[in-house]
Amino acid sequence: MESKRQQRISKLIQHDLGEIFQLEVPHLTPGVMVTITKVHVTPDLALAKVYVSLFPTKDKEQLLEGINKASREVRGLLGKRIRHQVRAIPELRFYLDDSLDYIEKIDKLLKDE
Repeated sequence: MESKRQQRISKLIQHDLGEIFQLEVPHLTPGVMVTITKVHVTPDLALAKVYVSLFPTKDKEQLLEGINKASREVRGLLGKRIRHQVRAIPELRFYLDDSLDYIEKIDKLLKDE
């Protein structure tokens, strides 16, 4: 169960990372729409697990690897935005959120019957 503070920081990071990927680092994901679906922050606010949805692309794993390699750059940009609201900028780890693919697969299976 996340505390109110964790939830507030998670929403803040989710919103700002969405804008960062859209406006400041489109070179990381050329031609791909990046959606930040969830952010989970550890109780000590040192680590943020960021779940991203990538559309339309076939090699999501390779794209996610590139995002993780650039996490320092993204963290720096995030720090510039939220430095007055948090004491320390959490380390960012990006994970693939495949829930949309799963929903699409279930819909396809239901339509085939």
